Amino acid sequence: MTLAIFDLDNTLIADDSDYLWGQFLVDQGIVDKTIYEQINARFYEDYQQGTLDMVAFLRFALKPLTKHSLDQLHVWREQFMAEIITPVLLSAAQELVDEHRAQGDTLLVITATNRFITAPIVALYGIDNLIATTPELVNERYTGEIVGVPCFQEGKVALLKDWLEKTGETLQGSYFYSDSHNDLPLLRLVDYPVAVDSDEKLRAIAVAQGWKMISLRG
Repeated sequence: MTLAIFDLDNTLIADDSDYLWGQFLVDQGIVDKTIYEQINARFYEDYQQGTLDMVAFLRFALKPLTKHSLDQLHVWREQFMAEIITPVLLSAAQELVDEHRAQGDTLLVITATNRFITAPIVALYGIDNLIATTPELVNERYTGEIVGVPCFQEGKVALLKDWLEKTGETLQGSYFYSDSHNDLPLLRLVDYPVAVDSDEKLRAIAVAQGWKMISLRG
């Protein structure tokens, strides 16, 4: 079967779920507004510029998970999904996913954003396979560390290759849909790279390489 791979943030959804989760924590008074909001915005800008220190960001982003029980985190996540994520779901993205499903393709989301945030979002699109940065969970508490490598840039390629070995899937005829130049290592690996509502850096490369370019927000 053909593998159809999708980035999540600003590709299947019309915003960045990692950044939105941080803002949700601020708005709910779960973290300190003055400090957290400023740092969250700085890391997001670094991501857009391609200069993100992923280890430092994960240390920052996962820390709030360590301070609360799993039950409480799930309550907040349910509220986050209903109030923040539902409005940024894209009907055109669902149609694209369904088109690949109808063709019998294997569907996979691969995202840098951690699995705690992204798993329920991916489930809304009816996609069973997810590769994401995985926060470490010990005795029903998040530790602030991750399992394996961050699912970011070359890390996406490494984790995908591990997944391919375990599942027996291949990249023959594969698609990858992404908005970000941070995903260039994986875009260059698949047979059919597709730039989706792309940032300026990716748009320029997509034009030069003759890659397909689409919008899911129209």
